Amino acid sequence: MSKHAQRKYLFEEVYEYLWQRIERSDWKTGDKLPSIRELSLEMNVHRLTVFKAYQMLKQQGKVFVKDKSGYYVQGSSTPPVDGHSLLRANEKTYNLSDIHQQSVQYQFSQALIDPNLLPNHFLSDYVKKVFDLYPKVLSTYSTVQGDMELRDTLANYFIKCYKTHLSLDDILITSGSQQALHLISQLFIKPRDTVLLEQPSYSAAIDIFKSQDAHLIAIDIQPYGYDLEQVEMLMKKYKPRLFYMNPTFHNPTGYTVPTAQRKKLVELAERYNCLIVEDDAYHDIYFEKAPPPPLYTFDTAGVVIYVRSFCKYVSPGLRVAACIVPPALKDGLLTVKALADNGSPLLNQKIFLHYFSSPRLQQHLEKLRIALQIRMEIMEEELQKTNWSWVSPDGGLNLWVQLPDPLPTEKLLPKAMENSVSFVPGLICDPLQQGFSSSLRLSYSYANEEQLRVGVRKLIEVVNTYA
Repeated sequence: MSKHAQRKYLFEEVYEYLWQRIERSDWKTGDKLPSIRELSLEMNVHRLTVFKAYQMLKQQGKVFVKDKSGYYVQGSSTPPVDGHSLLRANEKTYNLSDIHQQSVQYQFSQALIDPNLLPNHFLSDYVKKVFDLYPKVLSTYSTVQGDMELRDTLANYFIKCYKTHLSLDDILITSGSQQALHLISQLFIKPRDTVLLEQPSYSAAIDIFKSQDAHLIAIDIQPYGYDLEQVEMLMKKYKPRLFYMNPTFHNPTGYTVPTAQRKKLVELAERYNCLIVEDDAYHDIYFEKAPPPPLYTFDTAGVVIYVRSFCKYVSPGLRVAACIVPPALKDGLLTVKALADNGSPLLNQKIFLHYFSSPRLQQHLEKLRIALQIRMEIMEEELQKTNWSWVSPDGGLNLWVQLPDPLPTEKLLPKAMENSVSFVPGLICDPLQQGFSSSLRLSYSYANEEQLRVGVRKLIEVVNTYA
């Protein structure tokens, strides 16, 4: 059941919105809160609804009232989080960045590629070439939309790959795909707007949409893709503002949505006026055959924003992603991008451009796919010794593993950390924070082959000990 369906009273939703903003310090102790009239207009609810929410906060000691002045923040009752909160076995409020910050020897939580597999030496040569070609590259800004030469190159790349009509004006360069999602959420999501997400989903995207106080509605993703009847029912019922999806080598499951469903999803989005945000971070990391074309290639009505990240397999530090944006939506995204950083770093874009345009890239990708497939097979070989279950992905960086019930992985994580092994608990990949307690995401891309064998064996020991 969705979180939306579980709420009985509207004032509880207003209460939750206010408390979330207080918790994340949008309003600090002593700050004056919006008046009842202001908030009722902002959220499009009756003043009595806002009054009830404020009274609930007051009864719980979270706000106080000054006569003829209004409501003020009393101070959070939530205890401060210390640096070791991750290791509290009973806590369920995990954050992916918290997990990544823990220093472990066997790193299975980071969906990043082993730096030893990346073209570091060749990139250093391209840096020198960039300074020769553009001696003033550090003395100027990029345009907000992104370097024109890079956008032109990417437009020609997409045209060649997918035979679609595209120009450089349709592309926006962002500082990684996560910035793109943040900009999209800022532009399109207001408090209490409905957002559809896959269940499970990319945890950073969940956090981004929650930060906008969106209502999250979950859609199941399976090895065969989606139940399209469920998708249509939810679109019809909730009138979502957007559907965030990761349909190619899905994070965390590794599933890939088939071509026929991609076409139908675009049709449904057009019919129900729902924007699709297609996040495609692993498209080139396939093992046997290339994945289906992106959803945007079937879009003729301007209902898909396509976010393509390249830097995971070139250089994560460059933070370059490309968004293909329908013309009607471009100006709004340019405005929020300008407010965010006035344009992504030009040097990064030029370095990426000249490596992306080189024959070296395809050679690198071919070798990288082989290396990652070998690492996935090593991890699977070790996991075959257990009674755990998973579906082998056709690409990407992750295995989505199910442990025997009931084994809550959020409680196993601190034990694994004590043995210098990290993973991502399934619970934080659930938009509704209700399921996947016996699931975990294991990334096979960052650890080397020896670390994979030893680390997986250690993880199996931890699970067997605490089962």
